[in-house]
Amino acid sequence: MKKSFSAASITAEAAKALVTTAFNAAKDIGIEVTIAVTDNAGHLKVFERSDKAAFLTVDVAIDKAWTAASFGLPTHTWTAIVQNQVVAQLAHRPRLVAVGGGCPIIENGVLIGGIGISGGNALQDQQAAEIALRALGFDVAVSA
Repeated sequence: MKKSFSAASITAEAAKALVTTAFNAAKDIGIEVTIAVTDNAGHLKVFERSDKAAFLTVDVAIDKAWTAASFGLPTHTWTAIVQNQVVAQLAHRPRLVAVGGGCPIIENGVLIGGIGISGGNALQDQQAAEIALRALGFDVAVSA
């Protein structure tokens, strides 16, 4: 019986590069944002807030990254998931965010973290995250 396993996780260097790239994407879109990157277990790895991003974006960005890392699903997919009465109670989980802007960070099919962006509308946040992921060669998860 094997008693442990190794799990891949995003490096600090890659997380910082992802934040920088996402800030550039957000700037191109025209939004002021807060960006959080978590490791594969949803623990905060890198965090940055632009000077003009609203204070509410702090917790939202962190929770979007956590939500994306928790199941390896983009946060925008949760809107449809929690419509199902069988799992609707998940919508009441304190950290679960069911709007766009959170994406799992996937490398070669393996979940290594999550990114959460908050500051624009849900679609703008999602677009900034996906642009950054693609720019750095990460896989972009498709909707469930």
